[in-house]
Amino acid sequence: MKYTVDKKEQYVIFTPMEEKLDSALSPILKSELLTVNAEGYENLVIDMSHVKYADSSGLSALLVGNREFSRNGGIFIIASPQEHVMKLIRISMLDKVLKIVDSIEEAAEAIFIHVIEGREQEEED
Repeated sequence: MKYTVDKKEQYVIFTPMEEKLDSALSPILKSELLTVNAEGYENLVIDMSHVKYADSSGLSALLVGNREFSRNGGIFIIASPQEHVMKLIRISMLDKVLKIVDSIEEAAEAIFIHVIEGREQEEED
């Protein structure tokens, strides 16, 4: 699986450079997402702009990423999904579960807000 990883201060942008996210690639994606999480990054943006097709195993990989990054108070954001992928997410009703934005810039803003809200929550506790 070809991909890029861009590590920022508060988050990582993971970009699959594949047109299909299917049963052949989803185990690799799960593994890579778990590796980034294990490295201590709490927040991840997966840039789906190159992915034209996903199947149920691809969605499963995204759900694993969402679960792992959310587990310790982080956030998992899907940015720039193409039409077919977004349609599958909606049909599966995962648009209610996953945080989806139109661009990397929107994802960065969402992470910034998430981090600030997390700090405010810590101060209240």
